[in-house]
Amino acid sequence: MRYQRRFLILLLVAATVLAVRAQTPSPSAPVQAAPRISRFGQYSGFSEAKYDSAVRSSQYLTMRDGVKIAIDIIRPAKDGKVAEEKLPVIWTHNRYRRVFQVKNRLISIADSADIRNLVMHGYVAASADARGSGASFGKALGIFWKEETQDAYEITEWLARQPWSNGQVGMFGGSYLAVTQLMAASTKPPHLKAIFPVAALFDLYEVGSQGGVFKEDFVRTWSDLMTRLDTTENAAPVDEDKNGALLAKAIEEHKAGNRPLITVMERLKFRNSRDAVTDSIPYLEWQPAAHIQQISNSGIPMYILGGWFDGFTHHSFLMFGNFTNPKKLLVGAWSHSPKDADILKEEFSLGAVEELRWFDFWLKGIDNGIMNEPPITYQVMFEPKKNVWKTASQWPLPESVPTAYYFDSGRSGSASSVNDGRLGKTAARRSSANDEYKVDYSTTSGTTTRWDNTVGGGFGYPDMSANGGRGLTYTTEPLKAEVEVTGFPEVHLWVGSTATDGDFFAYLEEVSADGASRYVTEGVLRASLRAPSAPPYDNFGLAYHRSFDSDAAPLKPGEPAELVFSLEPTSNVFNKGNRIRLTVTCADKDNAATPVLDPAPTVTVYRDKDHASFVVLPVVPGPAAKAPSASFFIYFVLILVLILVIAFTYYVQARIRKK
Repeated sequence: MRYQRRFLILLLVAATVLAVRAQTPSPSAPVQAAPRISRFGQYSGFSEAKYDSAVRSSQYLTMRDGVKIAIDIIRPAKDGKVAEEKLPVIWTHNRYRRVFQVKNRLISIADSADIRNLVMHGYVAASADARGSGASFGKALGIFWKEETQDAYEITEWLARQPWSNGQVGMFGGSYLAVTQLMAASTKPPHLKAIFPVAALFDLYEVGSQGGVFKEDFVRTWSDLMTRLDTTENAAPVDEDKNGALLAKAIEEHKAGNRPLITVMERLKFRNSRDAVTDSIPYLEWQPAAHIQQISNSGIPMYILGGWFDGFTHHSFLMFGNFTNPKKLLVGAWSHSPKDADILKEEFSLGAVEELRWFDFWLKGIDNGIMNEPPITYQVMFEPKKNVWKTASQWPLPESVPTAYYFDSGRSGSASSVNDGRLGKTAARRSSANDEYKVDYSTTSGTTTRWDNTVGGGFGYPDMSANGGRGLTYTTEPLKAEVEVTGFPEVHLWVGSTATDGDFFAYLEEVSADGASRYVTEGVLRASLRAPSAPPYDNFGLAYHRSFDSDAAPLKPGEPAELVFSLEPTSNVFNKGNRIRLTVTCADKDNAATPVLDPAPTVTVYRDKDHASFVVLPVVPGPAAKAPSASFFIYFVLILVLILVIAFTYYVQARIRKK
């Protein structure tokens, strides 16, 4: 009996161990003496930083038409000796200067922590002043235009031929320097093997004239920045230009030949507007969206990095959705040029790790598993900041549920002229209901918006209540549970006006218990360009407006017109007890060039059963119960067998005692 009891105890222990193991995840790899880690944001044991310094040199490259392009070369070194082995090369096509000369010091990409990290890990880095900028010669007649793009092809192939290059070339950089990577890929250089575009635009029209509304402040600030960099003297000469004479000559060329961006774009009233100087249609040609097939055919792998508060947020998703290249997408709770030290550190530390993993895989052939991971990694935003990272295999998220929130009045009457609208899931039932307000041209989302930050300004939206108080707001009751919105919100507005046109801005906000309203995202559409069109690329099923001159149609007095437009994508959790708000205004004086009419028109927003106005939010359901894994069922069956064995043993013992 003693041995039988011990046997039973052992069986019970085994059953307990199996039960515990069923709930414990198995390690993905055996423990190693020197751990090799490669996962999002973490990387060790695969690539060695065996160099301790970098050596910089610079020179001119002569392009096909004789224009000289200035380029910096940063080579790794150890103990003062430059690496002799052939190494992969990463480079950037730089519109904002390859080198800054500050007093007696030169600041180049060698001073960038992420690029220095790559150099220490055995990469040669390079930075070329784009044609018409820095110390390069030539003139810049536009942005992302054909001459600049052809230069990228030649520079890539030159880098591949150098004695210190192994022929594996990649590109890096953010903003303008991200777009030049995509444009380079459109020419399919044989030796360009991978790119890492950060905060890139995809469709130029949706930057310069989003929804048909010219972003004058953004474009002018951007234009002034480029003009200042192209024509001032603190650029750095190349090594051969000992007395700076060539640099001075290049700058004179820029002054004489470069065109300020503002003078180009302010004349482009429609997507098909032509630029007479270059005989091109910039909004249809000077952009990656014009070269989707060529970029996809190149097969060049791309790691796209963006931010929820970037000026180009939806462009990151359009790139991911339209290019068929091997690709990954990373989107964090970042703006274009983060100012907050913690946010800046998070973005750049994660970006540096992912950049090294990416280039190690594609340029060095290190099998670190980066392409076995889900292609999309994104940050879900909470307030206060308790952000979490999630992954996805496709976009839009298949689990998101398009949920309509309808405009309604806060009062029992059919019409309202005060700022008390309600937002709810019940569709309008009234045969006549609308809200009116006289356009207030002083409305603004502020001077530290995502658009200001995209051109280097500050970032931080104010309490949006003041802005909403000069427009129309529609707000839910306090939420009974958290609501996660991840994807593209889309607004459906039925409007009228005493004017024949108008700009309609929509802001999605989160209202806290104390009444403060926090900015989440926004969108805009000019009423005369409301005509829907079939998009020339995958637009995720969202409304698309071609915005050609022939599409313009005025509003007619007394006749409701429907406007449908998407907001910038977001991933925001609206807290329990807070409220969701949609604010509608007809101006954003600090950010958009809305024509000011005198007298100001009166705008009508309809919300009756035949003209329902609403916003569709992509709501992600709360976490569902985790489905049992296959291993759980196996362990369950084993435990059941053990229980049956124990029961049978007791049965046998009982029979023996009876005998």
